[in-house]
Amino acid sequence: MESVDRNVAELLNDAMNDGVRFPTTWHDRCSPTPGTENRSIAFMPTSMKALRCGPLNGHIQVPGDKSISHRALILGALSTGVTTIKGLLEAEDVLATANALRRLGIPIERADAVWRVYGRGVGGLSAPDGPLDFGNSGTGVRLMMGVIAGHDMQVICTGDVSLCRRPMSRVLQPLKEMGLTVAESDRDMLPLTLQGSSDLIPIDYRLPMPSAQVKSAILLAGLHAPGATTVIEPEATRDHSERMLRHFGADLTILDRDDGTRAITVAGDSELQGANVIVPGDPSSAAFMTTAALIIPGSDITIENVLVNQTRFGFYQTVQEMGADLTLQNERNNGGEPVADIRVRASALKGVTVPAARAPSMIDEYPCLACLAAFAEGETRMDGLGELKVKESDRLAATRAGLSTCGVRVRIDGDSLIVAGSRTVPGGGIVETKQDHRIAMSFLTLGLASENPVTVDDSDMIATSFPEFTQLMAELGGKFKEARTLDREGSSE
Repeated sequence: MESVDRNVAELLNDAMNDGVRFPTTWHDRCSPTPGTENRSIAFMPTSMKALRCGPLNGHIQVPGDKSISHRALILGALSTGVTTIKGLLEAEDVLATANALRRLGIPIERADAVWRVYGRGVGGLSAPDGPLDFGNSGTGVRLMMGVIAGHDMQVICTGDVSLCRRPMSRVLQPLKEMGLTVAESDRDMLPLTLQGSSDLIPIDYRLPMPSAQVKSAILLAGLHAPGATTVIEPEATRDHSERMLRHFGADLTILDRDDGTRAITVAGDSELQGANVIVPGDPSSAAFMTTAALIIPGSDITIENVLVNQTRFGFYQTVQEMGADLTLQNERNNGGEPVADIRVRASALKGVTVPAARAPSMIDEYPCLACLAAFAEGETRMDGLGELKVKESDRLAATRAGLSTCGVRVRIDGDSLIVAGSRTVPGGGIVETKQDHRIAMSFLTLGLASENPVTVDDSDMIATSFPEFTQLMAELGGKFKEARTLDREGSSE
């Protein structure tokens, strides 16, 4: 077995030896403290081109769900005993969380792609010997802020250039009410210096807008507070934290109230027990293969062992409304989560209106859906997309710009995106990804069916969530061509 008493780069190399593919480049890391120069080596981005291809066919499995992978590691660390995780997503975001936990005193081992976390119990973490670098992972840093809040120690949290541009105020506000303090009073972006407390105050907190990350951070902090901590959701968000907290033995109750809200309450000073976790395939990753099969004539694929939790199913519900030939097969339960095999066949699609209320169940899939909508007959309107403006990039603007570059008529109306689709998409553009993995994968998927190749200016960051993306798509019949760099004029070098 191999101890995770090392950095993320070494873990990536180990996973690579087991057949998981990663790029060899890393993005700049921002300084952990203002004015210092603690940066890793900067590399020129690797561009990639998607080429029009024939029908996709075959059976594949996508990597483990990213949301569940983060939570399995974190709750394993807060438990007593050993947690065994199979199917963990071995991508940069999740490995950054594993590395952060190791820096906080949690022994972690990996052998034959099975991970073991030796928990120290609630409140049992140790102060790190330096800043915790979460790379590009917004989920990792926000959930870990909830954990850090319950420990009397000072921790500096940082990340890459993209993560350091993302606001943290929505998660910091309730954690401050519970007793977390933040040294930097003049900003809400990383790097931030956090001071936790062993005397957290339980709170009742109504989410001002849907956010599974904020909800989860509060619940994780609530494990460390005496009494009951309650999060009130006006709209349902992904419920992996609730399911997994129960799986690890937390005292958690869920109440659907008469006013349409949901109250999730966790009892503090809980004792969690190590558990076995099998991580199902990520539906957000499967969405790219689903889209490709729908828009490439003659395609017929099956994606096996995919999470079909209803709080994550909005994309699949929407494409079915658009006319997709998509069926769930072999539906079953896996460790408290519903899973199924998804069969997808090429389909003639029509434009639809996607209601704002569906956004929490498909927030990560909108760039992919917008690329799919480019091939649907008529107009597709996606409402309630304000959250996309504060993701790894302004995904709303980046999606609009990418579609326009590829010859698709598209416009933004407030927080809505309107795509005028047709059966033929010109393509031929160079898409600026803004260092956003989902923008890159969405437009590479579009390029497999457009009339002309589509190039993305940077494909390196795909490794943050789906390092096997091009490999698995190629196994089905997709075609990609890698270029070493793009110069500032957009030409390959």
